[in-house]
Amino acid sequence: MFRFEQQLEEWLQINLDKENNPRRQELLAKGLGYGTVEFLRAVWFPAVGNFNYLFPEWEVRDFNNGYRYLDLAYMPGGAKGGFEIQGYGPHARDLDVRRFKDLCRRHSLLSLDGWTFLSIAYPSITDEPQLCQQLVLAFIGKFMASDVPSSLTWLEAETLRFARRLLRPFTPVELTHHLRVTNRHARRVLHELVEQQLLEIVGGKERNRTYQLRM
Repeated sequence: MFRFEQQLEEWLQINLDKENNPRRQELLAKGLGYGTVEFLRAVWFPAVGNFNYLFPEWEVRDFNNGYRYLDLAYMPGGAKGGFEIQGYGPHARDLDVRRFKDLCRRHSLLSLDGWTFLSIAYPSITDEPQLCQQLVLAFIGKFMASDVPSSLTWLEAETLRFARRLLRPFTPVELTHHLRVTNRHARRVLHELVEQQLLEIVGGKERNRTYQLRM
C-alpha cells in the first residue's frame, strides 16, 4: 500500500507541475475525489501497476464552448479513453431530470468527439474490485494497436489477439483449444511471447500458470 501512496503522490505532482491551465491546476491542487482515489487504489493500480497514459481531471471542451472535466483520461498514443466513477448518491438516487439530461448530453457530445468511456459504479469498486480490474484490462486492450509485430509467427500473432479479447488471464489449455494445436506447442508459443515481453505470467505453478498481456 505504501508503494501505491508514493506513486499516486508522485503522479499527481507530475501532472500538477506540467499543467499550465489554471482551471485544471486548481482542480488538481484540491486533490482527487474519494471515489476516484478508491478506484485507483482498489482497481487500477492492482491491475496495471502504474499510471502511464492516465491523466486526472482532464479538461475537454463541449459544443457550447464550455469546459468539462473527466475523472480520468486514458490517452496512449493520442487515443481518447476515459473513466467515470459514478457515485450512487449524486448519479442515481439524487439525480433530477435536468442533471440526468445534462449527463446524457455530456456523454453524447464527448462520444461524438471520439471519446470512449468506461463507467464504474462506486459500489462495484467496493463490492467487486476483481471484476472491475478485468474490465479495466479489457478496456486498455481496446486501445492497443490491432496489428502485431511483423516478426511474429501466425500462431504468436493470433495468441496476442486472443489475449486482447479476453477479460481475464488465460491458461495454456485455453490457448490450445483456441489455436487447435497441441498443449506442448501452445506452451512454446507462450514461452516465446513471454521472452519477447509481450505476455507476462500472472500466477500459478509451472503446469498451471496463467498469462495475460504485458502492460
